Amino acid sequence: MEAQKQSRSAIRRHPERAVPQEAAAILAAGIVAHVGFCDDGQPFVIPMSYHYDPQRPDRLYLHGARESRLLQVLAAGAPVCVAVTLVDGLVYSRTAFNHSMNYRSVVCFGRARVIASEAEQRAIFEAMTERYFPGRRVGVDYQGATRQQLDATLLVEVEIEEWSAKARRGGPKGPYDADPTAPGTAGVIPL
Repeated sequence: MEAQKQSRSAIRRHPERAVPQEAAAILAAGIVAHVGFCDDGQPFVIPMSYHYDPQRPDRLYLHGARESRLLQVLAAGAPVCVAVTLVDGLVYSRTAFNHSMNYRSVVCFGRARVIASEAEQRAIFEAMTERYFPGRRVGVDYQGATRQQLDATLLVEVEIEEWSAKARRGGPKGPYDADPTAPGTAGVIPL
């Protein structure tokens, strides 16, 4: 089992770009998670908002309609893969092959459990709102979820079993990019 886990999160292409110490910060800064799961042998990847709190670095939270196929599959205990990417810049080179992106990314593997407690649901939803909209407070800036809205929503906590983090930084690395007399242009467009 341990070898299987290591092979799931091992960075094979450009292992020198591994940044495991940045994983929590990347998850905390991300806005969209791409959630991968299988249902009846068919793989799916769904983009979703999510909640992550660096104080609990082995957990992240997903929510949506109670009837959501993705959430139903996760609630049943199926394995899940969650990817978050921050794109920091577009890298252009004097050669087509060497165009790239500067990015930071995390890929997580784990399993989920349903959050059934109303108090825990409210706390997580309020923290998620604060993460996406800093300074907004329930009861002051927006009305909290009703019991009916909570009943219509499925909230799951993904226990992160393992993750990998990777980043590319810097300028273009093509064979002519450092030569200002070479034809074409090279540089980075920050995002």
